[in-house]
Amino acid sequence: MATTNPSSATQQQLIGDLRLVIENAEELLKNTDHYTGVVYQSARAKLATALSAANEELARFEEDELNRMIEATRAANELHHDADGEARILRAFYH
Repeated sequence: MATTNPSSATQQQLIGDLRLVIENAEELLKNTDHYTGVVYQSARAKLATALSAANEELARFEEDELNRMIEATRAANELHHDADGEARILRAFYH
């Protein structure tokens, strides 16, 4: 269900940015695995911890967004008196 809410667009941008940061951090961890120095390993451990927290936060954001979409679809179905499943599905994907 499309939305024109500016805060939703901002949140979508933030989620996209978070995904990109996570992807880059994962790549950095993968590409620095061969560094065995204490400083490197300490930095990698901190990055891994932050990456884990970022992944959890991303999952929470995505779950919240899904719940908002479900609620918006439900409200639209009620508003437009969608009587059957086909009407509800079409409204969810095309409006």
